[in-house]
Amino acid sequence: MSAAALEVDNLRHTYGDREALRGVSFSVAEGEVFALLGPNGGGKTTLFRIVSTLMRPTSGTVRIAGDEVTARPDRVRRRLGVVFQAPALDVRLTVEENLRHQGHLYGLRGRTLAGRIADAMDRVGLADRARDLVHTLSGGLQRRAELAKALLHRPAVLVLDEPTTGLDPGARRDVWRHLLTLRERDGTTVVLTTHLMDEAAKCDRVGIMHEGSLVALGTPAALTAQIGGDVILISSADAPALAPRIAARFGVKAEVIDEQVRIERDRAHEFVPMLVEAFPGEIDAVTFGKPTLEDVFMHHTGRRLN
Repeated sequence: MSAAALEVDNLRHTYGDREALRGVSFSVAEGEVFALLGPNGGGKTTLFRIVSTLMRPTSGTVRIAGDEVTARPDRVRRRLGVVFQAPALDVRLTVEENLRHQGHLYGLRGRTLAGRIADAMDRVGLADRARDLVHTLSGGLQRRAELAKALLHRPAVLVLDEPTTGLDPGARRDVWRHLLTLRERDGTTVVLTTHLMDEAAKCDRVGIMHEGSLVALGTPAALTAQIGGDVILISSADAPALAPRIAARFGVKAEVIDEQVRIERDRAHEFVPMLVEAFPGEIDAVTFGKPTLEDVFMHHTGRRLN
């Protein structure tokens, strides 16, 4: 098994009386693409800020490649590349000028810096846009410039907070293609936060956050396999009244989520006709399908992700 690039151990953080992180623990292996999936306010951004050395936790530890982030933040920063949710480029400068200034922060100069800039831009497919002013670039190209900036000092771990926020579907696919290429070509460990199911499904493993706790952890396939069978959604004029009657009639767990009755059941195609026959005139529509990561979230929290 690969060594741990990131280790989070019993991490807790409070803002006054509000507990933002409640004993979160997990590790990320070298070369892994790992997502923290959860809604806004679930604790992802607080954890991101602690991992990126911007905030000290109330308790618990975080290690990057073996170095504890609060004890050795300077050493950690040299091994860590960070892409924030908010843009961190000077739009009045060219892509190359932005990277040059970033390189100076890491003590890079002369031919070494020029080589690093050329390499970073090549990695994200921006070699032909080096002299373009940032404000002339599309949102997707600007995000790629952010990636190049974060990769300039050749970090072991790249952490990204909601990396595709505000991008159109084409630009999102473009950013993800480059992230996966970094992992495949350079062995870069990628850790990101997201609230988007399709992004989390691309990752090697996913940790699902809810109200400051890690409620599920595993590969996308393993997490959805925990649900078992199919997920059935039932629309009714009075879902809260119908749910307990379905539960009693068929011995299943029936929850009401967003005014629909939700059931997890094997062989839904056989079960649905029996369900409709048992409650004639009370069911407006029924849909079913294989479980997704959103179903995993609902299974553990009783609510939708978004």
